[in-house]
Amino acid sequence: MQSDIRDVLWLDQVETVSITELAGLSGLSETDVRDLVDYGALAPANPGDAQWTFSANCVVTMRRACRLRTDLELDMHAVALALTLIEQINQLEAELAQLRAQQPRQPQ
Repeated sequence: MQSDIRDVLWLDQVETVSITELAGLSGLSETDVRDLVDYGALAPANPGDAQWTFSANCVVTMRRACRLRTDLELDMHAVALALTLIEQINQLEAELAQLRAQQPRQPQ
């Protein structure tokens, strides 16, 4: 039995994937990935290099992008906007959780 790379790739900030791997793992085309970079929704780890690589964390975001594109039939510009807003919501929720953790507990 051969393992599928999607089953064994460890997704963290240390590992990197090529644009071809990112496209293959997410279900998007390389053109779609490049469009998301152009729209600012995705940043390569090495933007100055000819062959872009991405943090393995980007796989999750790109799978979300593929679902948004497929399920909602969005163009890549709309997908980029949705991804940006989702990221902002995630950051605000993390800040809110951190602030709540700093508050003294209220007696019940």
